Amino acid sequence: MSPVPKVRLTGGLEVCRVLNGMWQVSGAHGEVDRAKAVEAMQSYVDAGLTTFDMADIYGPAEEIFGHFNSQVKSSGNDVPALQSLTKYVPRPEPMNRKVVEKALRRSMTRMQVDSLDCVQFHWWDYKDKRYLDALGHLSDLQQEGLIRELALTNFDTQRLEEITSRGIRISSNQVQYSLIDQRPAAKMEKFCLANNIQLLTYGTLAGGLLSERYLGKTEPTSRAELYTASLSKYKNMINSWGGWSLFQDLLVALETAARRHDCSVASVATRYVLDRPAVGGVIVGCRLGVAGAGQHISDSLRSCSPDLKLTVEDLAVITAVTQRSRDLSALIGDCGDEYRS
Repeated sequence: MSPVPKVRLTGGLEVCRVLNGMWQVSGAHGEVDRAKAVEAMQSYVDAGLTTFDMADIYGPAEEIFGHFNSQVKSSGNDVPALQSLTKYVPRPEPMNRKVVEKALRRSMTRMQVDSLDCVQFHWWDYKDKRYLDALGHLSDLQQEGLIRELALTNFDTQRLEEITSRGIRISSNQVQYSLIDQRPAAKMEKFCLANNIQLLTYGTLAGGLLSERYLGKTEPTSRAELYTASLSKYKNMINSWGGWSLFQDLLVALETAARRHDCSVASVATRYVLDRPAVGGVIVGCRLGVAGAGQHISDSLRSCSPDLKLTVEDLAVITAVTQRSRDLSALIGDCGDEYRS
């Protein structure tokens, strides 16, 4: 098995180009068996997918990682190093040093680590400038060794520029990026390239909608059909982008490319985003502790393999569809604007 390609962040942490997303254990994707979730993580690590993305607001995600991390350490086996990226998503309140450090130490306790590989900071309201206070403290704590990489989640280009201009070193920004939602290409990409900031992307498979499973299918509209938070969220994005008929055209284009490369639609959709400028890695939800856990590992490995190279012909067929869509930057705004009024 060839090693999974990695990307080095500015603080030296190397993360897999396909990261294991843990939003799925937050409770909005069905009941999760914690013991089975911990057990399922081993299959990802065995495949070389050693980077896990979680958050302090993803239900038991940090604790599940912590249990697995503890098991790995106590096993005595020769196992590869894990990379654990979490998020700090505070409620609006005074962002003093004590508050910030307490939140980080809570995550460290849950994750059973002595320091945090990467903290991705999210803030809900740009009008509340206390996010700059929080980032100042996070930067100080990074200097003191509590955090290796300081990163952001769902920040727009304007705020990214504001933060870095204050001398705060940002390693990455986690944003939605897919064949459906290509807003990062409008402004974010250029700034990140100029400032050595990696984009870590989510929604790249539209919650599973970008797969053969939905090719030729009638439009899902009911809660029974859109049975997870991801499916509902990204179906709404497809509606804004251009609707189900255009989406079917995109799936046909992706299947054409997938057949040419003997891979899945998901692998082509992921490879497309991995090849975008400034993209360091793609986060693929790993459905730990629920039915289907681990079934996408082969797709993830194929998508980041150097053997999968999309051709000019592949890209032309795909672009012929995507250029018929609406401009989501004009409709929604910059990255993360959908979370802010």
